[in-house]
Amino acid sequence: IQFPPPAGTDAGRWCPDGTGSGYHVATSEKIIDKIKRNAETGKPFVSFEYFPPRTAEGVANLYDRIARMASQEPLFVDFTWGAGGSTCELTLELCTTVKAKYGLDVNMHMTCTNQAVEKVDLGLLGAIKGGIRNICALRGDPPLGQDKWEAEEGGFSCALDLIKHIRKKYGDYFGISVSGYPEGHPDVIKPVSELGRSLSARELKRVMTKADGTQCVCSDEAYVKEMEYLKAKVDAGGEVIITQLFYDVEVFTQFAQDCKEYGITAPILPGIMVIQAYGGFKRMAGFCMTRVPEELAKKMEELKDDAEGVKAFGIEYGAQTCQTLLDRGICQGLHFYTLNLEKSTQTIMSKLGLLKGTVGSKAESENTFAGTLINTVMA
Repeated sequence: IQFPPPAGTDAGRWCPDGTGSGYHVATSEKIIDKIKRNAETGKPFVSFEYFPPRTAEGVANLYDRIARMASQEPLFVDFTWGAGGSTCELTLELCTTVKAKYGLDVNMHMTCTNQAVEKVDLGLLGAIKGGIRNICALRGDPPLGQDKWEAEEGGFSCALDLIKHIRKKYGDYFGISVSGYPEGHPDVIKPVSELGRSLSARELKRVMTKADGTQCVCSDEAYVKEMEYLKAKVDAGGEVIITQLFYDVEVFTQFAQDCKEYGITAPILPGIMVIQAYGGFKRMAGFCMTRVPEELAKKMEELKDDAEGVKAFGIEYGAQTCQTLLDRGICQGLHFYTLNLEKSTQTIMSKLGLLKGTVGSKAESENTFAGTLINTVMA
């Protein structure tokens, strides 16, 4: 498979057929093009994110769930790519199968550290052969058992390197999405005590409290570097921004405004993770260094021994968050981190008037995290 395409072909609509005999018209679309077209309708869209299960039963259940969720006509779905490419084969299989079987446009995550350039290219070529037009370019977390990520010799050290590589080698074929961090990347959220000064007004709105009571924040100086790096990713070819989860709408609102001030015009999709359980919420918020507003923290403590109460409140809080974002006009769509579940997402969509049909009645009792890295955080 060679890039760029032969002279006279449209790289935006053509792709190799994988047989060596020629080219065929791509049936997938770039997310950015779909967002622009959807904007003409004036209606918000949804997208769903899944992760590769580690059991055969989990994979089968996920395909069944996606088949049901496909009826919601998401703008796209995406699948995560394990640290160091640990789930690359299953991720690619899920992406290409969902594209072929359900006709959904897929945004395949790809991390680039702790793996050779050749492995990245194999994934990208596999995406092309499977009709996948969209890549979410990420640095990635360290593999299980390692404290930090590492760049392979001659490989990539950050998402920006991956974006540049994709554009240089594959031209404009792929639509590229990038990550955005309204509170700053967890790596730069440090204990307030290390600042050696009082918090600024902006920092006070971002400060988070860890389980042990330690207050941490992305300093204003670090936040500037975060925004400059995000701008560099977009300038290099990133077309859409998908944010880290957040629980404070004001933090996201400020982030969206800051993007405008830095000249970042790419659409921003808020990452919505519905609260499913007290323990999982606490661990995920700590893992991602996420700010939890005082009222939310207080309510969660009140409900911590009421599993069903937590789920019901999580849905209400998620719906309220989404409605506020849409009312403020700061996003065109909502990106749901489904955790490979469907009912909470569907219920929120129903409350927003976005659900097609009714909420499914199938019980969700399985541990979708079994055998995965996320299990150590959410279980």
